[in-house]
Amino acid sequence: MIAPDIIQFFHKQHFTIISTIDEKGYPHNSCKGIVEIDESGRVYLLDLYMAKTYENLKVNSCISITAVDEHKFKGYSLKGKAKIIQKKKVTRRIMKLWENKITSRISHRLLKNLQGEKGHEAHPEALLPMPTYLIAVDVDEIVDFMPPHIKRKTER
Repeated sequence: MIAPDIIQFFHKQHFTIISTIDEKGYPHNSCKGIVEIDESGRVYLLDLYMAKTYENLKVNSCISITAVDEHKFKGYSLKGKAKIIQKKKVTRRIMKLWENKITSRISHRLLKNLQGEKGHEAHPEALLPMPTYLIAVDVDEIVDFMPPHIKRKTER
């Protein structure tokens, strides 16, 4: 089970860093967006490319999902085992959640551009392909990156 505040933290992030292990035992990192975290704590990510992450998960299901908010000096890593779910078994509801996330990211980028913050010249989210498969992660461990002495001060 993942605490509601941690679930909320991950949903506020526009992307996460996913780490898998390659055939030589080296970590492989990629950016992915969380589509959903259900009540049991299972995390769902749609992957747009059947590339290195996919190949790694076929032979080693160990995965970590990491996100940080530098401004809030907060971050977590969710460690667990992943299952690959082929696209044909992905529900319309999950696909709609992904579409909503992409729309939100495009809107966020537009607002930042209107506020004068220079970003990417194009809207890369609009150019992304459709997802090719779903990653379902059963979380076994949650790592809180905030050092304990700072966490105690913020809880007062």
